[in-house]
Amino acid sequence: MHLSTGPVDPQNQEVYALWDQLADFSVADGDAALTHLLSALRTMLSARNVLWGVIVRLPSRKRTDPLLGWRPRLVRVLDPIPAVAASVQKQYDTLWSGNVDLSQILSTSGDEPFRVRLLFEALPPEWFEGEHYRRHYLDVGFADSVSVRIALNEDVRIRLFVFRDAQAPRFSAQDGQLLGFTMRGLRWFLRQQLLSHGLLIANAALTPAERRVLLSLLDGHAEKEIAQKFGQSPNTTHFHVKSIYAKFGVRNRAALAALWLGKLR
Repeated sequence: MHLSTGPVDPQNQEVYALWDQLADFSVADGDAALTHLLSALRTMLSARNVLWGVIVRLPSRKRTDPLLGWRPRLVRVLDPIPAVAASVQKQYDTLWSGNVDLSQILSTSGDEPFRVRLLFEALPPEWFEGEHYRRHYLDVGFADSVSVRIALNEDVRIRLFVFRDAQAPRFSAQDGQLLGFTMRGLRWFLRQQLLSHGLLIANAALTPAERRVLLSLLDGHAEKEIAQKFGQSPNTTHFHVKSIYAKFGVRNRAALAALWLGKLR
C-alpha cells in the first residue's frame, strides 16, 4: 500500500484544523467549543448565521402527529439578534401547537442516520411564496440555508442550519458536501455536548445548577472547590453531585468520566 504524498485540499486542511481545535477544548469549556464550531462553519461557508439544535422523540405520541413525535429540546443560535431570536422562539412554540409548516415536517421525516439538505432542493417553488419563508427567512435577513441532521440514537437527533442572506449566492452541492464532511467527523463532539446537558444517557435532563457542577467535576475540581467557585454551601454542592450521579446511573466520578470516553453503555 502506498500513502498519497500529493497536495491536500485546502478546504480539507481547514476542516482537519477545526477538528483538532475542538479536541483541545476541555469538557468544562463545552459551550465555548460549540460557539467555536458554529463560528467556524459560518466562516467556512460564507454564511450569515448558524443554528444548532437538539430534537428528541416523545415517549408517547399521537399517530396523527405530523412530526412523528420529534420535538425540540435545545436550541443555540450563533448570533441571536432580537429578530432572529423571536423567529426561533415562534418556531419553537409552533412545533408544540400542531400547526406545523411543510419545511418542519420534511426536516423530521425519514430515518437516515445522517442527512444533508439544501433548502431550494428540498422544498417546492410555491413554498418560497408562503408565510413561513417570508416570516422566518426574509424578514430576519435570510434567503437560503443548508442543513445537516445527525441521529445519535433512535430518540435523539442533532439539527444544524447554516443561513445566507439575499446578497450571497445560493448554497451549492459543494457547500453541502463540505458541511457534511465537517460534521461527519464530529460525532464524538456532539455526544459530549448532549451528555453535558444530561441528554442521551441520563434519565432526566440536568438543571442549570447541576450542569455547572457537572462541568466542574469533569474538569477535575473537588466538591469544596466547586462550592467556593459558585458561592454555595458544601452541602448544596454535594446534593447536586448526588443528583448528577443518580441521573447518569453512576456511583462515582470515575464512572461519570467514563461516559465521556464512551466506555459505558
